[in-house]
Amino acid sequence: MSGSAIAKGGLHRLFRRGRWEAVAMTLIGGGIIMLVQPWSIDLYSYSFVTILAGTVGYVIVSHFPE
Repeated sequence: MSGSAIAKGGLHRLFRRGRWEAVAMTLIGGGIIMLVQPWSIDLYSYSFVTILAGTVGYVIVSHFPE
């Protein structure tokens, strides 16, 4: 097998939807938990950015192959 075939197969495996969807949903869930917790204003401050990053990530990942 040539080096480019291995790299292509590795990239194809890396950009599978399942794992990255789980990461994006975890970011969204973590952002919501950060939003509703009453202890830290710093967590609250970054909650919108975290939810936004998770949402944008989910939109991008939805175009990955199964």
